[in-house]
Amino acid sequence: MNYELLCSKVIAITRLTGNFIRKESMNFDANAVEFKGLNDLVSYVDKTAEKQLVRNLAKLIPGAGFTTEEETINSRGAVYNWIIDPLDGTTNFIHGIPTYAISVALYEDDQPVIGVVYEINRGEMFFTYKGGAAYLNNKEIQVSTRTSLADSLLATGFPYYQFDKQAQYLQLFSEMMQKCHGLRRIGSAATDLAYVACGRFDAFFEYNLNAWDVAAGAYLVQQAGGNIMNFSGGTEFLEKREILASNGLIHEEILATMNTHFNS
Repeated sequence: MNYELLCSKVIAITRLTGNFIRKESMNFDANAVEFKGLNDLVSYVDKTAEKQLVRNLAKLIPGAGFTTEEETINSRGAVYNWIIDPLDGTTNFIHGIPTYAISVALYEDDQPVIGVVYEINRGEMFFTYKGGAAYLNNKEIQVSTRTSLADSLLATGFPYYQFDKQAQYLQLFSEMMQKCHGLRRIGSAATDLAYVACGRFDAFFEYNLNAWDVAAGAYLVQQAGGNIMNFSGGTEFLEKREILASNGLIHEEILATMNTHFNS
């Protein structure tokens, strides 16, 4: 498998779908929104974008499986499996906030081999592939080199429908705000992870995420030299639906603070 060539094809497909999303954003009617659950929104843009991605990606590897957010298709491949979020940051999109992304990951034998995150409005294509580095618009990227939490800028996400751990999370936020340079919530986990990979954020943490939210971005962080763990310090971040991504240098300091309040 030529992963570099395959990744270039994924980039072209992702960019094409990004053009569709950008065009629809100009005249989007907020009334054309459905609720999948409490505060869990979807529109025809998500669904159409996903169908486009699936149709074009399926041509690259016949027989590959798909895990998709909008469930236009869900199947398990014997070797290869795509994990797709056609519009990560749907709430931002619906409200006209210009931070949302397409996330596409390819797994081979349950290991990531390609990760693409396209932040549509900035035109930033983050990508990586097995045997290569991590890139932003063809320029190699690395995680930050900050060694202290006090000097670091962190990103997180807020629970929007699972509130059973809200008290612990608010306590964690309170302490993190006092210990770090700043805490941001931009509303797209895929973008947060891409920003960790290129050093804009020094770390990102959130729980109750799905594989399509983080699969591509997590691989970007790893390929850019960072660390990915769940809140207990283990590697099963997809299975446990919680993630701590960092530059690696402040990982233990964050994990220690996190475990004071938030034991998964």
